[in-house]
Amino acid sequence: MSRNYKAVQVTKPGTEDMNRIGIIGAGAIGSAFARALARVGIGADISNSRGSASLASLVQEIGPTARAVEPAEAARADIVLVAVNWSKLPAALANLPEWAGRIVIDANNPLVVEGNQLKRVDLNGRVSSEVFSELVPGARVVKAFNHLPAASLSGDPKHEAGRRVLFFSGDEAQARSQVAVLIDRLGFFGIDLGLLSIGARLAQPGGALSALNLVKFD
Repeated sequence: MSRNYKAVQVTKPGTEDMNRIGIIGAGAIGSAFARALARVGIGADISNSRGSASLASLVQEIGPTARAVEPAEAARADIVLVAVNWSKLPAALANLPEWAGRIVIDANNPLVVEGNQLKRVDLNGRVSSEVFSELVPGARVVKAFNHLPAASLSGDPKHEAGRRVLFFSGDEAQARSQVAVLIDRLGFFGIDLGLLSIGARLAQPGGALSALNLVKFD
């Protein structure tokens, strides 16, 4: 059965502050996202489980738009990206301020390292963002920034023929719209996959769109 995916029509931002975005997780994806924000002058409050002091060299490398903070402070931003090893998500998201309708970007994939191999976690047919949403009650969850390698995320999104594509999905239309604006500001071309039950499944490991590195021709 064929599906028709819709390219996002970027709208004006709502009340969410896009001048500073919180990041929980300073691994490959979290760091790449912070570099992408710095490229367009958006501030990043970066945190990890080891404490803000452990991020001194990273924020120095990224530049003055980045700050090393504790997770509780990063979680207070209007928009927060979470990129943490799947097995460590419950601990990383515990004891944080109430989400109270803030936008949380789920950039995680249900993968764990076993031996020298990366394996998918068996979620018994559930979508990974459904599991993630239970860890951030009260948040407006948008799945995004999870299907490309970190190097593609932090690199120049412009291609000689167009812009690199980023997929996103979420159950709340305004939250998706805000993330669409962010994707556009970062220079990527966003494609709205709709609800998490459909879009997140397509973009998670094993999904039809996982790891696809696409370019939207201008």
